[in-house]
Amino acid sequence: MAHKNKSNWSPYKAKKKAPGTEPKSEDGSRHRRSTENFTLDEADDRFRDLFERHGLKGFPVAQRRELARFYKLLMDNQNERNFTRLLTLRDVGIKHFIDCLCVPQILKEHNIPLLFPLMDVGTGPGFPGIPLKIMYPTERIILAEGVQKRVDFLKEVREELELSKPHAALDILGRNVNEECFVSVQGVITRAVEDASNTLGNVIHALQTGGRVYLMKGPNCDPEIKPALEKWGEYYRLEKDIHYELENTPQKRRLLVFQKIKMHPLPDFVELDLAWEREHGE
Repeated sequence: MAHKNKSNWSPYKAKKKAPGTEPKSEDGSRHRRSTENFTLDEADDRFRDLFERHGLKGFPVAQRRELARFYKLLMDNQNERNFTRLLTLRDVGIKHFIDCLCVPQILKEHNIPLLFPLMDVGTGPGFPGIPLKIMYPTERIILAEGVQKRVDFLKEVREELELSKPHAALDILGRNVNEECFVSVQGVITRAVEDASNTLGNVIHALQTGGRVYLMKGPNCDPEIKPALEKWGEYYRLEKDIHYELENTPQKRRLLVFQKIKMHPLPDFVELDLAWEREHGE
């Protein structure tokens, strides 16, 4: 999720490119290229400074270095795969890493646990799931993503950073999550732009009763809350609506925490099979 900073100003005007001359990704879409080329040590040093200033003071050195390695993998793949519109180390550090890693701290301040196994729905190239896995190496996290090029990248990251251990797996679910998803989890987190009501419905059979959905939202998500509760209030309660800012930035955020309070009736699997056969002509 990219966030525009309209306060930036430069005395130098960028040259406008003629239409159609921008680089293309492997799927043919237009995108911007990363121009920074930091070494791993340089990236690690800069992340240390960013974390100290923006709310993650004292973040473990080893885990910060793993984040620097993840940043390098993300930027090395950006030119071909077009994963993010955040192309500077500062933007990635604040609007991707700090944005994701401050959530457990905020939850702790409000006495709300971050529950595992945790499924990151619509993770894209790994946000917030990869930073959270680096932060919680002994917990099971599931990355759910329906776009194949992102799934391939997530597998590369998992292998390069050695994030999947027998006792604390990093699983990758290569599909879109909907109400026919039955992967059993205690927590769901997402910062995708999907409407809150849709997310609650899509995870209704995956999330166990008593589990929580953590929705990372922008500051203007009020129109989503009432319809979500009207539709799903029998099964979820809004446990907390937290307004906050990323420390020493103008970036405003909301964290909506829903708790599942009742099991939803399971679908008729026979009817689902018949519907599938009708759709596919079998």
